[in-house]
Amino acid sequence: MLKTFDIDEVKEGMFVDSIAKQQGKLKVTSRGRINSLAAIKQLKKKGILSVVVDMSKQLKPEVAEQEESKSPAEVPAISAKVSFEAELQVATKLHNKGKNLQKSMLQSIGKNLPVDIAIPKAFTNNLVSSIDRNPNALMCMTKIREKDTYLLEHSLNVAILLANFGTYIDLPEEQVQELALSGFLHDIGKIKIPDEILHKPGRLNDQEMTIMKDHVYYGTKVLIEMGIPDLIVKTIGQHHERLDGYGYPDGLRGDEITLFGRMIAIVDTYDAITADRCYKVGMSSKKALQILLQDAPEKYDEGLVTQFVQCIGVYPAGSLVKLSNEKIAMVLKQHPVHSTKPLVKVFYSIRGNHYLEPKELDLATVVNGVKIVDAVIASDFKLDFNKYFNESIVV
Repeated sequence: MLKTFDIDEVKEGMFVDSIAKQQGKLKVTSRGRINSLAAIKQLKKKGILSVVVDMSKQLKPEVAEQEESKSPAEVPAISAKVSFEAELQVATKLHNKGKNLQKSMLQSIGKNLPVDIAIPKAFTNNLVSSIDRNPNALMCMTKIREKDTYLLEHSLNVAILLANFGTYIDLPEEQVQELALSGFLHDIGKIKIPDEILHKPGRLNDQEMTIMKDHVYYGTKVLIEMGIPDLIVKTIGQHHERLDGYGYPDGLRGDEITLFGRMIAIVDTYDAITADRCYKVGMSSKKALQILLQDAPEKYDEGLVTQFVQCIGVYPAGSLVKLSNEKIAMVLKQHPVHSTKPLVKVFYSIRGNHYLEPKELDLATVVNGVKIVDAVIASDFKLDFNKYFNESIVV
């Protein structure tokens, strides 16, 4: 029996007989069984919108019989094994736990006390699991920031972004976990930098910058003493290296920088640009991505930057956008094909200068012409978005 499924309804074990609908010039005509989430992701990347499934060739006949009795809409979406709302509850707890764990580790390292690496490793493995269930939840949490907790939030966010990035480019799960742990630990050497330099509300002079750069040395030294695997130490040691050789600490060039080193450099820069600091207001995600693209391929790997943009989207989950109807919305989910038409939650009226009852709006199906005008940040409209998010989004 043949049945048509939207690509978001396809599950592992299904046998794809043919492509029902697709966008783009690349034609996909192969038949075969879906044996992994990676295979589904590849179909999405190629613009596949729906497929024809041979229900008689299901991996498990009993599952096929159950699915035949359901309409396609009732089949669980493989791209979101857990709903955004459900996973957001988990993501909120993980994000809070991550900040507390960062604080505890930094305090221990600052006092030259030992750190049990099994604890951050188990935590970052949980981050990867959350990304697998529904990446949008943790991605939203990366937008909840406080100026005074930058060091805690930055490393946590880099871990989340790397887990999402690694998963998107179909790295093996073990490597995704190594990436996430690298991100979580990459700035621990900053605890050895004097506070007056680390938290200086302005540009560092040459001498101060030299001291600041030592955080990479301190970090890798501590990690080696903790018995961290060489691959992770190497990745962390390269997060400030640049392809043109003008990075630090070793001035590596081109192929001297590993794949993971190139990835963490991109993600570390992106998160730093979008963060509020004691001396600057964070930029929008869209602006940060534009800067990365402008600096590729001189500083950053152009192919990886392009993939990173595709991974998180022009308007990433959790970012704020201004709509053509003079309202502000938070992005909830990317559209698989149209990057400028995500699912959003409208919550603020610019004309009325007041909050609205939150309402979801799918910009890919809206019929009244509402579209994104630009990416914005909460401070543009004097919004206390963190408070609003915790009270109205996390319920």
